[in-house]
Amino acid sequence: MMTIRVTLVVLAILAATAPQAQTSIYKNGWIDLNKNGKKDIYEDPAQPLEKRIDDLIAQMNLNEKTAQMATLYGYGRVLKDSLPVPGWKNEIWKDGIANIDEHLNGFVQWEKPTLKIDIVKDIPKHVWAMNEVQRFFIEQTRLGIPVDFTNEGIRGVEAYEATGFPTQLNMGMTWNKALVRKMGEITGKEARALGYTNVYAPILDVARDQRWGRLEEVYGEDPYLVAQLGIQMTKGMQENKVASTAKHFAVYSANKGAREGQARTDPQVSPREVHDILLYPFQQVMRHTDIMGVMSSYNDYDGVPVSGSSYWLIDMLRKKFGFKGYVVSDSEALEYLYTKHKTAAGLKEAVYQAFMAGMNVRTTFRPPDSIIIYLRELVQENLIPMDTIDSRVRDVLSVKFRLGLFDEPYVKDPAHSKAIVNSLAHQQVALQASRESIVLLKNKNNSLPLSKSYKKIAVIGPNATDAGYAHAHYGPLESASVNVLQGMQRRFGAANVLYAQGAALVDKSWPESEILPVEPDVAEQALIRKAVEAARQADVAVLVLGGNTKTAGENKSRTSLDLTGHQLLLAKEVKKTGKPVVVVFIGAQPITFNWIDKNIDGIIYAGYPGVKGGIAIADVLAGDYNPGGKLTLTFPRSVGQIPLNFPSKPNAQSDDGESAKIKGLLYPFGHGLSYTTFQYSGLTIQNHLKDQDKVVVTAKISNTGKYPGDEVVQLYTRDVISSVTTYEKNLRGFERVALKPGETKTVAFEVEGDDFKLWNRQMQHVIEPGEFKIMLGSSSEDIRLSGSFFYE
Repeated sequence: MMTIRVTLVVLAILAATAPQAQTSIYKNGWIDLNKNGKKDIYEDPAQPLEKRIDDLIAQMNLNEKTAQMATLYGYGRVLKDSLPVPGWKNEIWKDGIANIDEHLNGFVQWEKPTLKIDIVKDIPKHVWAMNEVQRFFIEQTRLGIPVDFTNEGIRGVEAYEATGFPTQLNMGMTWNKALVRKMGEITGKEARALGYTNVYAPILDVARDQRWGRLEEVYGEDPYLVAQLGIQMTKGMQENKVASTAKHFAVYSANKGAREGQARTDPQVSPREVHDILLYPFQQVMRHTDIMGVMSSYNDYDGVPVSGSSYWLIDMLRKKFGFKGYVVSDSEALEYLYTKHKTAAGLKEAVYQAFMAGMNVRTTFRPPDSIIIYLRELVQENLIPMDTIDSRVRDVLSVKFRLGLFDEPYVKDPAHSKAIVNSLAHQQVALQASRESIVLLKNKNNSLPLSKSYKKIAVIGPNATDAGYAHAHYGPLESASVNVLQGMQRRFGAANVLYAQGAALVDKSWPESEILPVEPDVAEQALIRKAVEAARQADVAVLVLGGNTKTAGENKSRTSLDLTGHQLLLAKEVKKTGKPVVVVFIGAQPITFNWIDKNIDGIIYAGYPGVKGGIAIADVLAGDYNPGGKLTLTFPRSVGQIPLNFPSKPNAQSDDGESAKIKGLLYPFGHGLSYTTFQYSGLTIQNHLKDQDKVVVTAKISNTGKYPGDEVVQLYTRDVISSVTTYEKNLRGFERVALKPGETKTVAFEVEGDDFKLWNRQMQHVIEPGEFKIMLGSSSEDIRLSGSFFYE
């Protein structure tokens, strides 16, 4: 009886505190958002977009306009309430808000447990809660301007449960445009089903330094690859009425010395490299899609902070690239104008600089009041013109209208949401992505796939049971995952798989041990002995080594690329048993595993393969799936060789004439082996630059081995003689081709004129007359066919 009374009291309180429903505003085919009893132009779905925006802006007062220029972080971050309460009528968002970020997605803070309340965990209840928050803005604000629910989503939408894909780096290693498009479609579909209308993806940064902690978040180190996959991800998400917000604009990933934390500033990059490498993906995505969002970065370039620069946010982004969405600031990017860059004397001046420069919405982990009040003061002091405010607000409203939020602001069918989010069909796509992303680095003496004669398999290493990479920030948090040990037990039978940890991921003195190595203590020696004993009892040892969330990620750049802790010692001791050994590397950063490369015959790089990673790795080891992934990062032999990346200028990375340093790479960009073999033949080059602004290249690819498999055919170009130095090889096409044994397919590429242009000595983007070389290959260093054409 007491339980029933308490429940009734709680329900009564909820009913009393909930906003009063304005059911009369919902008409047949439109919503009376301003509650005036008539259909205004902005409320009419039949009216043109620009007229609707004009009508709404004309009705907005200063408070309502400035409210559309800030983010309200969701429950557990800034919002103290998970659902609307009467007190919201006294908060600054009583006049509306641009967006609410990460509301009820389960993430609270780094290194803290996922928020596990019903309206986070239970999908129908979550949808109801998101609808109730939206209802506040539709029904309880004067003009009923809906909120844009933003969220993270670079490997599936960030939620308690959603389809968990491999990281962006692994997506890159699939080299599969259609598959990335499909992952974008699923991310968009699930985001919208959960109530999120804007996803902060894709990341269009181009990797420049192998020590960088955020390598897991990028597609790779080549701008063309990043651009092509970014186009597909954007198109896939936005097909489902979800805005794609690309990040981080601009020159973000060239941070000096790969430093993170507060040091993300002062990139040392030449102007041509800025255009050819770091801006290229943004320009291409904006050229080929109608992307609705961009996140401005918190670094400077050549002394000018990007988020306070009209050159970057207006001249480059809008006038040159044609961007028509709205710009949100990366966390603290506006505040850094005065706290770090010191171009502003205080927050008010930083607000002035950022919004005059072209920022639309300030987004950071602070209450929105902290900048909205300054915006209002700056207008009243005639420092920011009302036309500027109207322009910034227009961009935000345009996206909301294009998303259909003014006409259909709510998720209509929670049951449908529950049925599609992390559905079995979507999980199959995730598994496909995991499989396609795995790279076979070395396979001497056909040591892989594992021989069917092996009856006992020892799975050893700190990453055998650690799938933390599948549950980190920026993607699904609690979707069920399969680690490598579980995958091996499922495939080969638990009774046939022995397990030993062998070593912790890091030793007790790490990261100091990166420069002051320590010997293993008694407990660490015991772990190694148990692993050696497991290897002796088995027919083959599978070492699962590398890095994980402790050694890489945001704010986790490294000073070394060697294996952490006592992993290398573990590998050496297991090798001494004389048993066959293969190594599986988990981790986003390239590893300088020189001893292993020299002494172990079978090596796989699995990156961060997602929630299905353990299944995919077991499939590859067993030979049930033939690996076809290719590296999108250069693997150096030593951290001392950095910078070392693709593409590079003539002889810029040559070892010719060197006598006092290590030479060569471990593995080049584009490298990846297969259990079968492929033959290239029949290269044709048709030059149509003059009449059709393209060059058409075709070739035949044949599977000459015994296994069905995928080959990633890579097309590279070279401007042979030019007025300025250009890259030795420019990736300008790639296709993942599936072939049965004995099968031949013709692959065709159309390389558009822009991809033969350079920035000449006058910084004009032109095609210069002369010879152009075309190269087709299996990696950037394994060129199988080449030819050339002349442009006059």
